[in-house]
Amino acid sequence: MSSSSVPIHGNYHGYYAKRPSVNDPRLELLPPSTFAGKRVLDVGCNEGWVSCEIAQSHGASRVVGVDIDDALVRGAWRRRRTVWSAQGPPPDTHDSEPETETAGPSRKRKRTEDAPVPRSAVGEPDYFPASCAHSLGPLPIPHSAPELFPHNVSFRTADWVNEPIPEDEGGYDVVLAFSITKWIHLNGGDSALTTFFARVSSVLQPGGQFVVEPQAWDTYRKAKRMDKRLRETAQGLVLRPDDFPRMLADVGFGEPLRLGSVGEGGFHRPVDLYTKI
Repeated sequence: MSSSSVPIHGNYHGYYAKRPSVNDPRLELLPPSTFAGKRVLDVGCNEGWVSCEIAQSHGASRVVGVDIDDALVRGAWRRRRTVWSAQGPPPDTHDSEPETETAGPSRKRKRTEDAPVPRSAVGEPDYFPASCAHSLGPLPIPHSAPELFPHNVSFRTADWVNEPIPEDEGGYDVVLAFSITKWIHLNGGDSALTTFFARVSSVLQPGGQFVVEPQAWDTYRKAKRMDKRLRETAQGLVLRPDDFPRMLADVGFGEPLRLGSVGEGGFHRPVDLYTKI
């Protein structure tokens, strides 16, 4: 699949070096319950940063990331391993035995004085430092419940607009489309964008949600200069990002919930949430 040095699909390598953050601010715009216990599809997942964050920190039961660029998908699998290796351990409840109501003041002081000191308080690391992963390689992934990170996230290489993937058969509760509508539009024209929205609707049950970050029309001007084919396609485009609500209504979605905009410079774009009726 595509791994061209010219990112004509928006398949930028090192993309997250340009918009670095520990937690993606776009996800913070969404209602807290958006991903909890849900099956999620991340279309155009790039190197899997958002997919891994949803799987690890937002309670998703299953996350599938798909990208047209096989090199990026290989990077996403590496990202999954890296995030797992840096993950801290679960809280140790054995070190914090509760006080009893019958204990007197002196007994309470004794329990406090005898309580183990947390390892972090004496400088001992309580997780696998990034430096160890660089020098020794990532930690092995143990067997655990399939709904727990990192087992609950996986990646596939595919042109999802035109190619179903096996995970589609089970459907999804949430489909995510960050920074990809412009590239679908410029590569395939108006018909590709229409097909994409119809595909999203087809894999969501009523009540399912579509999270989209529409890219402004004026950003097409720079993008189409990347490749002759993109310039030719752009000449025939009739649809605009302002048409998205109408297009999505045509395939079964309600009015969008405008969640606001985050990001700096050219990455300052809105995030909209649609619910399938």
